[in-house]
Amino acid sequence: MSHDDALRSAIESRRDALIALTQSLVRIPTLNPPGRHYHDICVALRDYLEPLGFDCRMIRAEGAPADSDKYPRWNLVARRDGSRPGECVHFNGHHDVVEVGHGWTTDPFGAELKDGRIYGRGTCDMKGGIAASVIAAEAFIATCPDYAGAIEISATADEESGGFGGVAYLAEKGFFAPERVQHVIIPEPLHKDRICLGHRGVWWAEIETKGRIAHGSMPFLGDSAIRHMGAVLHEIEEVLYPILATKRTEMPVIPEGARQSTLNINSVHGGEPEQEEDYTGLPAPCVADRCRIVLDRRFLIEEDLAEVKSEVTRLLERVKAARPTFDYEIRDLFEVIPSMTDKDAPVVRSVARAIETVLEREAGYVVSPGTYDQKHIDRIGKLKNCIAYGPGVLDLAHQPDEWIGVDDMLDSARVMALTLAELLLDK
Repeated sequence: MSHDDALRSAIESRRDALIALTQSLVRIPTLNPPGRHYHDICVALRDYLEPLGFDCRMIRAEGAPADSDKYPRWNLVARRDGSRPGECVHFNGHHDVVEVGHGWTTDPFGAELKDGRIYGRGTCDMKGGIAASVIAAEAFIATCPDYAGAIEISATADEESGGFGGVAYLAEKGFFAPERVQHVIIPEPLHKDRICLGHRGVWWAEIETKGRIAHGSMPFLGDSAIRHMGAVLHEIEEVLYPILATKRTEMPVIPEGARQSTLNINSVHGGEPEQEEDYTGLPAPCVADRCRIVLDRRFLIEEDLAEVKSEVTRLLERVKAARPTFDYEIRDLFEVIPSMTDKDAPVVRSVARAIETVLEREAGYVVSPGTYDQKHIDRIGKLKNCIAYGPGVLDLAHQPDEWIGVDDMLDSARVMALTLAELLLDK
């Protein structure tokens, strides 16, 4: 019997286990922010993996952003060594999920199985991917116990808010050093027949316009920071957006609209702070002396970060030249350089061959519109042989009625198990 046939049988026999594991993970509401139940989900995965022979380490990212005694940033790293020296294949999945939001027709944490789909927050992004990688490793170990090297599985914190309490922390501690780990697969939901080579870059910044407070009945005695911000927004709309629309990339970014540079105005805050929900009075009559916006700028591998920032600075200076009382501050919040693994990298070639075997079609190659934890493995860990590959449809991430298909998870698990066979068994 070929490896494919044996692994197919081993994975199909674990269909019920895959469903149950996915449901159990989704039913742990690991909401970020603030970072709930991180310890619980790491314990659940530890309890599943230890009987399979994995050495499990619970690691708290002490001192990382958002880590606190109330909401500690817990991570799990599980390792199972083979019978002899060889390379290490590491599956990394983030266990945190975003807020539920409105519009659900199912229980967001019920993990209901209906018509071959499991519904719930985090099914697609990315607890279904974590479960698929666990089942792939379990089936591979049962079918091919005499393997070389090591298999690692990690469940990490805070990817949805930058990954600093998860993969970044572990990378700083050497967990992704190239001499320790040679291949990394991140089971993000980029479709089961596609290999995600990397992601665009990101720059988050806060712009604050300044004014002078005065009585709302005499606004001429003040200087409205909101009006100043309106001029900034007008310049962004009329000048910057058309420029960004002309910037295109050779990166295979999906969806098509993300193959250009983009800018999202994440939030606007100005004037009097919002009162508590139970406050029933009117706001005070004041001219706003401060207004802030947060920019979320996604840029391409062909762009230079310094120029990305300069575009906004030049825009602000144009507004300042046209408005005598205009004053502003700009603050960097977060930045990530684009990352893209070469199509000829070993892990890419192995996963591509497995996709062709399992799905009987050639693998597609894509780049994610948003960043994910590959950035830390690349930039901090200095490990280039890293991709995202997993079940699920990217468009479902963060949506109401998020779901993952059971058959898609099984197919992806077969691809992952075949990849293990190619990388860890004697050629």
